[in-house]
Parts: sequence; structure tokens; C-alpha cells
Amino acid sequence: MQGYRQLINRARSETGLDDFGGDSFREGLEILVDSLGREARLNARGESALAERIVLHLRQRLEIEDWYRRHPEIAEEEIRQPLFGVSLPRTGSSALSFLLASDPAIRYLRVWESSRPSPPPGTVAGPDPRRGVSASSADESLKGGHRTPTGIDGAMECQDLMALDFKSQIFQAFAQVPRYSDWLLQADLAETYAYQKRVLKLLQWRQPTRPWRLKAPSHMLYLDALVSAFPDARFVMTHRDPSEVILSVATVYADIVGKFTDAMDHAYLGDLNLRIWSEAMRRAIAFRDAGNDHRFHDIHFRAMHRDPLGQVRELYAWLGESVSPEFARAMAEWWAANEGGERLAKPDPARFGLDLANVRGMFGDYLARMDRWAPSSEAA
Repeated sequence: MQGYRQLINRARSETGLDDFGGDSFREGLEILVDSLGREARLNARGESALAERIVLHLRQRLEIEDWYRRHPEIAEEEIRQPLFGVSLPRTGSSALSFLLASDPAIRYLRVWESSRPSPPPGTVAGPDPRRGVSASSADESLKGGHRTPTGIDGAMECQDLMALDFKSQIFQAFAQVPRYSDWLLQADLAETYAYQKRVLKLLQWRQPTRPWRLKAPSHMLYLDALVSAFPDARFVMTHRDPSEVILSVATVYADIVGKFTDAMDHAYLGDLNLRIWSEAMRRAIAFRDAGNDHRFHDIHFRAMHRDPLGQVRELYAWLGESVSPEFARAMAEWWAANEGGERLAKPDPARFGLDLANVRGMFGDYLARMDRWAPSSEAA
């Protein structure tokens, strides 16, 4: 793995640009590159893919700042009342984000603009050449594979936009980076969300202003920082038994990380996800208890599977909005085409060093609240 200075110089050389728009990204970049070199035990494919991925984000940051330099009016764009999906992973949040993306009256983060937000889509005439093209060799391992029905215009999480500040869980889904993961858990993401807002303004520039629907499970770790950038944000939270969640997400991590290392540690991935997501839920509960409960609408995983369109209608009623006939038809078509999807084989929890009773114990406060927030008394 090249050093972080070499990667910065490579991005500058490839773009002919120099201005990154601030230094908030540097600490995360330095720690990430050090952790990749010392801890990740990357194979040749991993070294190439992760270096390419890092340079991609650096290039995009340079190009974003160049657009702002040439068009300072982009900063005048307004992001009003965005809706963020926040939850544990593997709780139906991706399916919900795809259903919401069916609404022609809203704006969502499309798969092809997620890791390459520049040039602004509003400046591209005709079909955008990014549609259907992988941004980097690591892309297919994380996006559009067999885990979620991404599709050419599918809805993506905020992870790539957060990666522009090098504070994103996307990197620990690619590689075993303990130092970086520990640092990220305690990092201040105020600048990260401020930069994400900067990118959203770029993405909507020269296009009709529509409300954003965004999501990432990791937002639960940094809700205070998120609302500092998006003070009128609202949240939809999906729920599921955490003993099912942790094993499932550890399995997904293993599937991706295993492509980039020949020395995967399953127990590490189990412990990593248990620590991160139990802390994320602790922080989310504290945020809701601190006078923010009114910002949240809750949906249980089982309720979503029983009646997805009904759950979206309830969400829209809470937002004070209506579900148009066009939106309803698009949701029904998407659900009919994607219901069920691929079922992951359930591995032995012991393979990841997990005891499911212990997992549930670590989420005791959440389980008690989940029954109140999103009761699921009926069978799925």
C-alpha cells in the first residue's frame, strides 16, 4: 500500500487540481492508510482496489472544490427537511430506501453518483456516462452485488459521501482495520456532515429542488453531529431482533473482506460489529431521550414485510405528505419484482465468536424500547 502522501499526489496528478477545500479529511486518511498497511493483511487484489478507492475519493474531493471555485453560487442551494434512514443494518432499511426512491417527487442518492458526485448531474446533457459503470474495482464487492437489488439507478447509503472526509464505515467493510475502526468510533463527524451537505448542494444544483431521502445505519453513532449540519432533519428507524442483525452483518462483512485478504479473522468481524452496533444503539437511545423522539418514525422489520406499501403510507402521513398514485404503482412494481430476494445462509454464530444470548443481552435496553417504538405482535 502506498503512503497517504503518494495517494494525495496521485489524485492531484490525475486531476491537475490542488485544492481539497480544507484539511478535515487528512487525519482519517493518514490513520486509514496506516491501518491498511499494518493490519489489513491485504492480498494483491486488495492493495490495488483499496488504493484505487482512496484515490477515487481524493479525486472527487478535488473536483467538487473546483466546481465550487468556478460556481460559488452552488453554496446558495438549500437542503430542506431531509429524511434520514437510521437503524441497525440488515433491518429492511435498504428495501425501504428503494421503495422511497420510487417517489418521483423526491431526490435520493443514486448508485452511479454516490462515489462519483462530480460532475454535477444537472450539468450533464443526455444520458449520464456514469450510469451502469463501476467507479472503482472495489465497487462490485460492495455495491450492486447479490446482497441488495441495487440496479442501475438504485438508492445508495451516504457512506461514499462521508468517505470524502475519510470518516466512513465503508472502509471497514472492505478491510480489517482495527486502528481505524477504533478511531472512527470516537471521531467528531461535524466536518463530515458539513461536507456531505456541500456535496448534496452540488448534486441538486441546476435541477428542481426536491426533498432528500437518505440513509446509513452508521448515522446512529453521530446523530448530534448530523443535526448540527441538518438541523431540520427527520428520521425513519427500522427495527429487528439484534441477534439476527449482528450475525447477518458479520456475514456480509466477511463476504466482502474475504475478497481482499487471504487471512480473514471471523472472530474479529463478529466482535467489531457487536461493539459498533451496540454502541450505535446506545447513542441513538440517548439522542432520542434528549428531546428528539419526535423526530423519529419507527417501522418493524416484520411489519415491513407484511405490508410495505401500508408502512410507507404511514410514514408519509407522519411527514405530512401524500402517496401519489404514480408513487404507489412504482412501489408495488418494485416490491413484486424484488420481494424475497436472496436469502443468506445462516452460519454458525460460533464461527464469528458470537453467542446470540449474549448479543441480545447487550441490546437489552433497545429490545425493551423496540416493543414500544415498533411493536410486532403478529407473526411475519
